[in-house]
Amino acid sequence: MSNAGDQQQHGLHGPDGAPGRVVVVTGLSGAGKSTALHALEDLGFFCVDNLPTSLVQPAVEACESGGITRIGLGIDVRVGSFLAGATAALDSIRNGRDVVILFLDASDETLLRRFSETRRPHPLTTGGSGAIAMLDGVLLERERLASLRARATIELDTTRLSTHDLRRVVIERLRPSKVEVPRMSTRFVSFGYKYGIPLDADLLFDVRFLDNPYFVHGLRELTGNDEPVREYILKNADALEFICRTEQLLSFCMPRYASEGKSYLTVGIGCTGGRHRSVVLTNALSDSLRRKTGLPITVVHRDVARVSASGVPSGVGEGMAGAPGVDLRLAQPGATPSEPRPASDTSVTGGER
Repeated sequence: MSNAGDQQQHGLHGPDGAPGRVVVVTGLSGAGKSTALHALEDLGFFCVDNLPTSLVQPAVEACESGGITRIGLGIDVRVGSFLAGATAALDSIRNGRDVVILFLDASDETLLRRFSETRRPHPLTTGGSGAIAMLDGVLLERERLASLRARATIELDTTRLSTHDLRRVVIERLRPSKVEVPRMSTRFVSFGYKYGIPLDADLLFDVRFLDNPYFVHGLRELTGNDEPVREYILKNADALEFICRTEQLLSFCMPRYASEGKSYLTVGIGCTGGRHRSVVLTNALSDSLRRKTGLPITVVHRDVARVSASGVPSGVGEGMAGAPGVDLRLAQPGATPSEPRPASDTSVTGGER
């Protein structure tokens, strides 16, 4: 019982010995409170929105009893008559805890425009119509939140901030010292167009213009994860040029997607069956960009293991019909074997292959 009493009296400390942190997000409706709470969740906070002030202390203590040391609370005029007890409720949890009050505001014109765009009524608008009734609600809200604003630890004017800008500011200002900023998770997916494009792909690249190992004797049964297939594809100057140009594009775009606040990026690279060309190029690009950008990249070869109903790998039936393992370019009357393209003496990253 004494341990529980000490915990309630002094708050719960985290594994690093730092006191528990409670961030209270409040402010004007339409100023970005939902965005701020979502940013806190990304930082590992347990968030509760629209909490009656009489439940603030029990809620914090319940979280701490479960080992939660970072808590976010959303309190605003939606709690109605409970708002009158907000300052007393926050005072009740200060002992032994790091309590931060984040107050969000914006100009009246901006708030009215945001409510107009979302077509949601202001929580204090009880009647009337048009901008006058809405403005009355905004002015009344400012008056009711004056006591919370006077106690604010951080005030942010979001008038000129986009959703992504606000998220970045909240993370910068409220990130615990030992918590890393959430990083964009990137997936590279190789696939076969014959099975459909990945539904969650943000960027798509089609590599069906490259020579197909399916038509080369001894390579059909292998996949792009096998060294003979990899060597065959990467000796093609067009493949190396594609890797170089695509790497330049993605190395430019990916850090900017991440800084914009994008959480996930999926890059799809497709060939006909998803077993040879797309697999090789997905592996090469992901390895190079992982080193170059420092971003976490995972690789998924969606269709590499697909086989037809007859048990033949999915490449069967691609392109022109012909005998398995026969280079069909030699079947044309008078055709002569084309000169193999010279292999590059450098890899996509400039080192020796």
